[in-house]
Amino acid sequence: MVAHHLDPYSETVVDAAIKVHSRLGPGLLESSYRACLAHELRRRGMPVLSEVALPIEFDGLRVDTGYRIDLLVGNALVVELKAVSRILPVHEAQLLTYLKLSGCRVGLLMNFNVPLLKDGITRMVNGL
Repeated sequence: MVAHHLDPYSETVVDAAIKVHSRLGPGLLESSYRACLAHELRRRGMPVLSEVALPIEFDGLRVDTGYRIDLLVGNALVVELKAVSRILPVHEAQLLTYLKLSGCRVGLLMNFNVPLLKDGITRMVNGL
């Protein structure tokens, strides 16, 4: 995966996620992968926040509905982690919604419940 001017973090995040997945394997809870991936990214010097609150704003009203970005890297890349048998359209819609609400352009949807992590990664771009 080649880094793009809109997305200087994806390559490092994918590499770190592959390391985490190769050490832990599939079958754990999403929260375990999130904690380990955040740790690995910080170890690599990446600016990462975990469980970032994402309120909804509508017509001057701010509603904290409990939506949370799993990982926000460099205040620019949304990383949504899953540990499911397969990615569903609702998971992709969730990432697109998080991109829209956060104002970020690029997101990664990563399903850790696969034999090879590269088969569980989807990169999405919000056209804004």
